[in-house]
Amino acid sequence: MSEDRLPTQYGHIFPPRPEWLAKAPQEDVLDPGREIIDTHHHFWDRPGNRYLLPELLADIGDGHNVVGTVFVECESAYRADGPVEMRSVGEAAFVAGIARQAAAAGRPGVAQGFVGFADLTLGEAVEPVLDALMTASEGRLCGIRHAGGWHPDPRVGGSHHGAGEGLYRRADFHAGLKVLAGRGLALDALVYHTQHDDILALAAACPDARICLNHSGMALGYGPFAGKLDEARQSWAATMPKIAACPNVYLKLGGMMMRLAVFDYNAEPAPLSSKQLAEAWRPFIAPSIEWFGAERCTFESNFPVEKMGIGYRALWNAFKRIAAGASETEKADLFAGTARRLYRL
Repeated sequence: MSEDRLPTQYGHIFPPRPEWLAKAPQEDVLDPGREIIDTHHHFWDRPGNRYLLPELLADIGDGHNVVGTVFVECESAYRADGPVEMRSVGEAAFVAGIARQAAAAGRPGVAQGFVGFADLTLGEAVEPVLDALMTASEGRLCGIRHAGGWHPDPRVGGSHHGAGEGLYRRADFHAGLKVLAGRGLALDALVYHTQHDDILALAAACPDARICLNHSGMALGYGPFAGKLDEARQSWAATMPKIAACPNVYLKLGGMMMRLAVFDYNAEPAPLSSKQLAEAWRPFIAPSIEWFGAERCTFESNFPVEKMGIGYRALWNAFKRIAAGASETEKADLFAGTARRLYRL
């Protein structure tokens, strides 16, 4: 077996493989006029894994009607020195520069929203960091992601922010979130399905905050959950309706390639079709729309992370297949309307 066909080491990001993606089944763009705001993508230039404006433009130009995007923090272009809490301001300036390039290229909607990072455990002391992020992003700041993913099993790993157990239950985090909410900014929250009670506690402690749960609630299908996907889904499904009952919590639909492990993209001879991906992800996305309502759900690409296993055209076709039975109003919300309200774009 060649190196690129080894079983996938889930929980890690690998560079997309263009030659493998080119083997995808050919398919037309579904519902090509549908307006899309891609609420979750990244820019980075990592060794062997470059995803900057040219790569994004190639993806969003592949037939779907993408009218806007939201960049979500990923530790790109941080400042190398200065106060630690201010180093993420470098990412804000980096994204603003790319957005200007995109506008000059006729794509003014690229990175119209910027979800940056600020350490919310600073409490009220996070104020100057938010000021600096807003200035450096040239007004694009629409939210903060301070990820809280944590699991005791080292095979699962934690979020890149290094959160320990119970980040979202801490009083200092609540103080910082209240500052964020007072500015009308959203929180992108990230936890695994084993931590859903932390989201419930956070939503109750900060009822005025708009909280957006990332990546479909992050059901895990690897490590201690390998071969137990049905069990994990049942555990996930037991808590998601409770989260949906919190009126201040929104949900991003997608982002399951790295953690859910419903198919081994490194071992498959070619990517799945959009129909196959829709069937694999439907048990997680379809009930979520029922629980939260389309008015609090928004689709995300999570590119280039999802590009490990699917192309941009097929990904959004899969979402359109899953949403095919929704009303026109619901579709408008799922693909763009909720994004505009959540991030006040």
